[in-house]
Amino acid sequence: MSNLSERISETLKQAILAQRLYPGTKLGERELAEIFDVSRIVIRQALIRLANEGLVTIERNRGAFVTRPSLQEALEIYDTLTLLEQGVAMQLAERLDASGWQKLRDHIALQAEAVERNDHKAADELGQGFHTLFISLAGNRLLQDMHAQIVQRTFLLRSLYTSRFDYCNLLNEHTKIVNLLERGRVKQAMELIDAHHRHVVRGYVLDTSSYTQMSLKEAIKPDLEQEDTAPAAAAAET
Repeated sequence: MSNLSERISETLKQAILAQRLYPGTKLGERELAEIFDVSRIVIRQALIRLANEGLVTIERNRGAFVTRPSLQEALEIYDTLTLLEQGVAMQLAERLDASGWQKLRDHIALQAEAVERNDHKAADELGQGFHTLFISLAGNRLLQDMHAQIVQRTFLLRSLYTSRFDYCNLLNEHTKIVNLLERGRVKQAMELIDAHHRHVVRGYVLDTSSYTQMSLKEAIKPDLEQEDTAPAAAAAET
């Protein structure tokens, strides 16, 4: 039962992160049990898993909903990211070798190319990827897991709020952070990391006009179909 609830929670997570299940969407146990053809107990376990990750909110006598973060919660999310990255910044300034700094610069170069061709989607993904790479260079798996879980919550923000980022400015700040740290100017780098995340938060604007209404079954269907084709593909390879 545990493996089954884990698989269902992963399917629901993918639908949330892919922005097919918007913040505030009700996740009815009965409907989900019918979709997955399992008991409501299994669905409840899956929803509790997602609640522990902050992606689902369970309200007494009302049920479960995709978490709907407020702007205050957005500030808290990015404050937490700031604290994590400031701690890593101190470590990198002391420990990172030339190859590590080059990895960051190579990533920034890819981001710059995306900004240059006005590919906002790629620039956004590469911008997020910079922070993931930044954290990974500390070589601390627990820290990476914590960072990844917090970043998941930013996907909820991107579902609920329109992103209006100054990609050129964010790119320049990435470059400045790396330059400052490599020169050992840690205090200035930490201040810039804080300012950088505040710039990101200010780029979120509430806009529900772009929402595409779909049923739970429609939202989950792509991931269910992918699961169904995976065993067949694996069998064909053997």
